Amino acid sequence: MNTTSDDIPAVPDLGAGTPIADYALLGDCQGAALVSRGGSVDWWCAPRFDSRSVFARILDPGAGHWSIRPIAEFEVERAYLEGTMVLRTTFHTAGGTVELTDALALAPRERGHQIGLSAPHVLVRSLEVVSGEVDLAVDFVPRLEYGLVVPAVERTENGLVTVGGPDTLLLAGEAPFEIEGGAARAELTLREGERAAFALHHREGMYGRVERPLDPARALSATIAGWRSWYELHTPYEGVYAEHVLRSALLLQALTYAPTGAVIAAPTTSLPEVVGGSSNWDYRYAWLRDASLTLKALWVAACPDEASRFLAWMARAGVRGSSEHVQIMFGVGGERDLAERELPHLAGYRGSAPVRIGNEAFKQKQLDVYGEVLDGAWVLREQLGELEPLTAQFLRGLADTVADTWREPDVGIWESRDEERHYTSSKVYCWAALDRAVKLAPQLGPEARAARWAAQRDEVRAAILEQAWSEELGAYAGALGSDRLDASVLLMPIIEFLPATDGRMRRTIDAIERELGDGRGLVRRWQGAEDGSFLICSFWLAQALALAGEVERARAVFDDVLSYANDVGLLSEEVDPERGELVGNFPQTFSHVGLINAAWAIEQAEQARRAEAEA
Repeated sequence: MNTTSDDIPAVPDLGAGTPIADYALLGDCQGAALVSRGGSVDWWCAPRFDSRSVFARILDPGAGHWSIRPIAEFEVERAYLEGTMVLRTTFHTAGGTVELTDALALAPRERGHQIGLSAPHVLVRSLEVVSGEVDLAVDFVPRLEYGLVVPAVERTENGLVTVGGPDTLLLAGEAPFEIEGGAARAELTLREGERAAFALHHREGMYGRVERPLDPARALSATIAGWRSWYELHTPYEGVYAEHVLRSALLLQALTYAPTGAVIAAPTTSLPEVVGGSSNWDYRYAWLRDASLTLKALWVAACPDEASRFLAWMARAGVRGSSEHVQIMFGVGGERDLAERELPHLAGYRGSAPVRIGNEAFKQKQLDVYGEVLDGAWVLREQLGELEPLTAQFLRGLADTVADTWREPDVGIWESRDEERHYTSSKVYCWAALDRAVKLAPQLGPEARAARWAAQRDEVRAAILEQAWSEELGAYAGALGSDRLDASVLLMPIIEFLPATDGRMRRTIDAIERELGDGRGLVRRWQGAEDGSFLICSFWLAQALALAGEVERARAVFDDVLSYANDVGLLSEEVDPERGELVGNFPQTFSHVGLINAAWAIEQAEQARRAEAEA
């Protein structure tokens, strides 16, 4: 997706006030960085997504950044290079035009799903003036460990090195840097055809060493080749909204931790659901909750290797100890203890405090996760073949737990931090867990208890149909016995609990669009919600409408939601309905998963309509 400089004016770098939509993601399938339209890297965690930050200006003006930008006023256009997560930003000034190409370095691999295993943890930035003459400023302000450490910056034969703190940085590249106060600044003038390039190396440990700095030009070339080798090894999706689906597929790959196959929810922490509010959470972990929808999206986007590895990761991470219920989320390496704490020294994005790292939701009971995982396994049934014993044991254990506990309340898909309830979507996923376990029973081995699972499945279904329907709403409610709408009930047709054409389901879809929607594609999570509109809910609405055969309505919702994507096609978790701006952690896996699945549903509905017309 390209946006010209005439469409969006240049936005000054404001640190923790820069609009979330101004950022683009750089990823090496192990860590992530965010770079603004103004050329400032305001967030970088290395070597892992959940590592301590090197730059965190997105959360506090003084928490570190690395900016490269023209000194004079400029206008901007930017785009990812085709088939990559390599970003090119073009600055237009009165005196000339310069291109800035940014990437987290990769070493290409023969097998597409291993693209990030050789990530050297180097941030590469390359400048080339394509016309005229441009004066540029380079500001390197490292602030390690979420801004707590102001390291010394020293000059060496290989470049600038940081001294102090838990990690070491080496900035290689020729520029007339002046060092002052734990930072370095350079100004340089480039003319047409001239180039300058930098490579910022990260090493863990205060005595980390870089024996041989990467050549920035070669590293950039290898990174482009690495991304394109992955892209070309996957059969491209060619249906409606192909550009957006393929960009989302690349994003999901970037947010996959290559050594294990875990897919994180987002690469950031504490970007607020409401600006100025306290609902600021750390999303740099992998949720089982997202499993089935993510696996479906990877399948639609022709990424079967990634989907299979994600399922294998879940089986290993989800092996239970003494707990009755499976943990709902893990670190990318399978870590279980994600203890949450606050960082009071950070002001937060636009003053949205507290800033948190870790996430106490790992302790919650969510019954929906069982169905999400088993439904994902069902989606992949043809690719899975004979299951590994550990995976089969894991899936059987999920089904047995659901059969024992589906009558219990839980915190629900929205991870409520108050009382537990009998959420409709949780019960529907309990039904899905048992239904898919029955269907998968031949692959789950002789210990599979298909008859028991089938009996409990039918009981769950009867309870939902009887207790979730609200005569007052004329729709299925968000919890059994409730009279409050909740967008998560749109999952009922999506996971095939009821067809979207069912009379009550159609009334529910219409009620959610009418009562929770704003007429511009945005849908809130529930009645009375005080936060923004959740983009996954909007895509669920588009998908449900497509499943009901309402293709025009589905496309209208989908198109409206796409209008909130930024200029490089990325979406956050929510949209502030008053300001129309992206809020929440960014970019958000769940939003892009919803995009892919809704596009697929629209494509299938249009194919069905064409087939019917030709019959």
